[in-house]
Amino acid sequence: PQTREHVLLARQVGVPYIVVALNKADMVDDEEIMELVEMEVRELLSAQDYPGDDLPIVRVSALKALEGDDKWAEAIVELMDAVDEAIPEPERDVEKPFLMPVEDVFTITGRGTVVTGRIERGIVKVNETVDIVGIRPNKTSTTVTGVEMFRKILDEGRAGENVGLLLRGIKREDVERGQV
Repeated sequence: PQTREHVLLARQVGVPYIVVALNKADMVDDEEIMELVEMEVRELLSAQDYPGDDLPIVRVSALKALEGDDKWAEAIVELMDAVDEAIPEPERDVEKPFLMPVEDVFTITGRGTVVTGRIERGIVKVNETVDIVGIRPNKTSTTVTGVEMFRKILDEGRAGENVGLLLRGIKREDVERGQV
């Protein structure tokens, strides 16, 4: 029932591509049962107008992979390869000027003010000057002194990425959610 709901929701919200991970495959010894489950999943996907016969379905055991079992760790690699092959790289609007709506603002002691958000378009690089606009009557210019994504320090942030930008000379109260 949960798989059925997930496929239905994916269709309703317009998810264009699906890769299936059949988890807990280590718990099924009978190959015929696994084939039957795979066939049912393909039929379910086809009923929701996905190409059920052509979609990648990878048998995995997340738990066994986490425990270091080589067979199942390799299955996770196979799953990621299937994702890379079946799901195209999204189009990123990097040619237009940089635009990022501010979702959150916080201070890192000793470093400065960080704004976070998803870059809608363009590219921002370390040491670039950006303008903070919206909500307040005047724009504020500042320099991006750091770009970080998921605890990784980067040289730049690109359209489609969720990033934190460290801003020079900006106080926490100088910028707020909703500005760009």
